[in-house]
Amino acid sequence: MRVVAAVLGALLLLSGCSASKDAVASGTEFVFVSPGGETDITYEGADRKLLPDMSGPSLMDDSRISLSSYRGKVVVLNIWGQWCGPCRVEAPQLQQVQDRYRDQVQVVGVDVRDNQRDAAQDFLRDRGLTYPSIYDPPGKSLIVLKGYPRAVVPATFVLDKQGRVAAAFMRDLLAEDLTPVLDRLIAES
Repeated sequence: MRVVAAVLGALLLLSGCSASKDAVASGTEFVFVSPGGETDITYEGADRKLLPDMSGPSLMDDSRISLSSYRGKVVVLNIWGQWCGPCRVEAPQLQQVQDRYRDQVQVVGVDVRDNQRDAAQDFLRDRGLTYPSIYDPPGKSLIVLKGYPRAVVPATFVLDKQGRVAAAFMRDLLAEDLTPVLDRLIAES
């Protein structure tokens, strides 16, 4: 009787493990993983997973920003803070991307760890940044970025026209770093 119970227990355990592994493997939502600590990661075809809708209050006014409102465009989602040295160099580069691809790409920022809204607003004004940013000092909107190491700032995620993550960069970027990715995604039907 103990042997039968042990065998049944083992079968239940194995079936539970395989079911959860299959559920993860067939998941439709994005979960960030950096294989081997890579900082530039691209996702193709079935490897692209949907990023659940991210939204939050606008840094500059009383409106609400929602990534789902940009479906049909490629979205460059940049996590930044005015306190972040590399972000100061990267932000004008992202504005170049916004200006160059105005009709096909939307850059959206997420301002994190800036407890003084005025300082973050000044950051945007001083650099002539026109793309919208979610104001999120505690990083609550980032909960949809499962697996993303929140200590990494700046970080950029590029979403295809369907809102699926096509690329992730865990470093500061130049406009020329994004150009080949954006050109390829814009050309997709």
